[in-house]
Amino acid sequence: MSKLDIAQVSSNWKKLQVRLKAEKKPEAQENGVKRKRSEETQKTVSGYKKAKIADRRPEKRKMGTGGSKPAETEQPTRVRAKLIKEHGIAPGDVSMAYSAFNSTAKRDDDEINGGLHPSHKAGKYVALDCEMVGTGPPPYADNVLARASLVNFHGEQIYDSYALPPPGIKVEDYRTHVSGIKPHHMKPGVARSFAEVQTDVAELLAGRILVGHALKNDLQVLLLSHPKRDLRDTSRYAKFRVESMGKTPALRNLAKKELGMIVQSGEHSSVEDARAAVLLYKKEKVGFEEENRRYFGVSHRRNDKKAGKKQSLPDAADESDDGGEDEGDEEADLELLAEDEDDGTGEANGQQTAASLGAKKKRKKKKRTKRK
Repeated sequence: MSKLDIAQVSSNWKKLQVRLKAEKKPEAQENGVKRKRSEETQKTVSGYKKAKIADRRPEKRKMGTGGSKPAETEQPTRVRAKLIKEHGIAPGDVSMAYSAFNSTAKRDDDEINGGLHPSHKAGKYVALDCEMVGTGPPPYADNVLARASLVNFHGEQIYDSYALPPPGIKVEDYRTHVSGIKPHHMKPGVARSFAEVQTDVAELLAGRILVGHALKNDLQVLLLSHPKRDLRDTSRYAKFRVESMGKTPALRNLAKKELGMIVQSGEHSSVEDARAAVLLYKKEKVGFEEENRRYFGVSHRRNDKKAGKKQSLPDAADESDDGGEDEGDEEADLELLAEDEDDGTGEANGQQTAASLGAKKKRKKKKRTKRK
């Protein structure tokens, strides 16, 4: 057996080591931490630069910048134009309802506690709102009349008065933060008696269409009633109850959404609330009247020419210059008011229809034939 040449083996081993080193790939680190990429791999190939997270965030704008101002000034303008053009509300009524700085229902000619206005007329429509204070046991939830206000179809104040509490009733909670009523408002010498205010309001409501928001509460605190056919309640109008999920909508929300008007932001004003209600009615007048006809039907005026009678509505022509009512709608509304009340008071007063008289005549004839 020949001996190995150690020198030759060592030289071959060295050549193998050099070859293995050339073919050997870099081993991954045992701790699993990624190595930093070389500068060549970090260079972008297609020139695309990845956006940083900070670049994706929107720019912050400070409050009070001019970005939102145009929207605030344009929105009321669009609302006013829509009220005039599409809903037929007189431009004068809209301009008076909106102030220069914020859209409120306050007017310069409002006379607080002025009683019956000397020049403003009631007309065919009146809007009512009352402020109330609390009485009874805690939490004083029983309502007492504190102020009653009425405006006409054009939003003009026709009546406003504070009211004394009825005899024997003590006011426990003035609810000033909501009602705006303070103790001195309901003192003798300032407020009128409850009976006087009740009589004044009843005379203004007689034979007229009554507009308001949640009128049931106002009539209840006045101890008055009104024919249901002649009520136009903005809290019960179907279209206004859609967004409130069938619940009673708040007047301030309706005024802000439908009119762009701010009411009841602090202490309430019954004059401003009544004015907001009549503007809401005027905007949706066609819908209100259609809904009223569906419930009560179209009435037909009685023919009293033979008896020489002529029926007319008080100041019915006052609303003809509104610009939003057509003749056909006006005639239909006149018919609604000319019909007797739907609560059965007609028969109680001795008024009988032709059909009932005819039925009585037939019964009399039958009785006579039986006697023979």
